[in-house]
Amino acid sequence: MKEAIKKAKVLMEALPYIKSFYDKTVVIKYGGSAMIHEDLKRSVIQDIIFMEYVGMHPIVVHGGGTQISELMKKLGKKPEFIKGLRVTDKETAEIVEMVLDGKINSEIVKLINENGGNAAGLSGKDGNLIRAKKLLGEKGEDMGYVGEVESINPGIIDVLGKQDFIPVISPIGAGKDGHTYNMNADLVAGELASALKAHKLVLLTDVKGIYKGKTLLPTLKIKDAKKLIEKGVIEAGMIPKVKACITALKAGVAKTHIIDGRIPHSLLLEIYTDKGIGTEIVK
Repeated sequence: MKEAIKKAKVLMEALPYIKSFYDKTVVIKYGGSAMIHEDLKRSVIQDIIFMEYVGMHPIVVHGGGTQISELMKKLGKKPEFIKGLRVTDKETAEIVEMVLDGKINSEIVKLINENGGNAAGLSGKDGNLIRAKKLLGEKGEDMGYVGEVESINPGIIDVLGKQDFIPVISPIGAGKDGHTYNMNADLVAGELASALKAHKLVLLTDVKGIYKGKTLLPTLKIKDAKKLIEKGVIEAGMIPKVKACITALKAGVAKTHIIDGRIPHSLLLEIYTDKGIGTEIVK
């Protein structure tokens, strides 16, 4: 009986959040260890399905950096990054598309559908969802077929939403020049949350959040986040995550969160509990 009462209390704690977030859109960037370890995969998939069943509209943008790097090494290519973004020559672009669309996207869709959800996989090229343009490094470096979002056409997402599908999107877009571009999944998620006027943007990563020294920062304002980037406190792969949050907030997204995807059910803990986890970046 005590265990049953404890479960009831957990549900009652979640109830205000379920009511508050009902019919709201949340964009989830799915990446890191939560995409590799089977128990964490199951946890994330269950969280996404739960969100759908209690009336939210989850939209998943997935990465796949680890898997891409692994395949590149097997093929004798050395991964190279500039400020957290992968340098992408023509061969690497083909590897990226093969891993993201051919393997990871279809696997996520399969897992959601097998566990009672209703998912549909998309590349950013489908339905002209993401129009990309070539991205140069901060010092003008040519990073090959690396792109940034030029525009988002959410029409195909609207169609899927009306049929209660969970869109699962790989961060690949087509440019006006006819080339396919690899884009950072964090930045794509931020742009997508902006275009959809999402209520939340949640980024799964492999750290507990943003640190200043040894101190975890539970809340961070845009101006303070920018200062930490300038000072080098926020660096490497965390930079695109923070920039994605800033983009979304400036477009009207209410809150953005960077959380540890290695924690089981991290999405539910962040969204449906009083304390939450990780770092929230606010306007």
